[in-house]
Amino acid sequence: MSKTDSHPYFFTPQSSSPEYPLLVFLPGMDETGKEMMRIQTAGLEAAFDVRCFVIPPDELTNWANLAEEVISLTQAELKKVPRTSVYLCGESFGACIALKVMEKIPEMFARFILINSASSFHRVSLLYFCSLLFPYTPNFFYQISSFIALPFLAPVNRLSPAAREALLEAVSSAPKKTAEQRLFLLREFSIDENKLFQITQPVLLIASKNDRLLPSQAEAQRLAKIFPQSRLVTLPHSGHACLVETDVNLWQILQAENFLN
Repeated sequence: MSKTDSHPYFFTPQSSSPEYPLLVFLPGMDETGKEMMRIQTAGLEAAFDVRCFVIPPDELTNWANLAEEVISLTQAELKKVPRTSVYLCGESFGACIALKVMEKIPEMFARFILINSASSFHRVSLLYFCSLLFPYTPNFFYQISSFIALPFLAPVNRLSPAAREALLEAVSSAPKKTAEQRLFLLREFSIDENKLFQITQPVLLIASKNDRLLPSQAEAQRLAKIFPQSRLVTLPHSGHACLVETDVNLWQILQAENFLN
């Protein structure tokens, strides 16, 4: 898997606030859905200058390069406006990228937030097997798969009409080749627990109890044993794409957990 012409970049979902700490948000596999990212990060502008990591559909690369892109883009932001505090937040696929960044340069960030980490994907036998069959899926079936997948991503009754539309648009926007490559990455994902164990910064783990896609709560409990300064928050009624649900707001969670500098 090699790079093509496009490169990842940072998207600012709200107006820039350079006086606030920088928060780098790494979204899930639907990483080109800008309206969805606005919903996911709504409210954070009250205390953060938010940047969302966008991976173009034709950026077919590996975990190491994705982590390096995040690091380079963050360094570029810090050159423009130096910050004393930078948060790294990864959701699902983005949490896997965050874990790779944490292995490489944890000292760049003051705090970490991992939400429904997809690092468990390769240990779920059914998902692993289905991902192997994915390249042979007819294109017409892939085109309607987003409608089939929606109930597995979030309880429909917990989504506003705008959030439902944004989620559908996001999951259906990636070409089949892109989805195939992202699934390949998830199958091959692994972490260096010894490196992660040495991280002393606070790590907030957020997991949805009613995740129908991945065993997010069990994975968060596993990760909590690795990080010395971890804290686990369970969302009792949420699905995998919890940040687009009406009753879930990341800013409110951070406030409730006193996870601000």
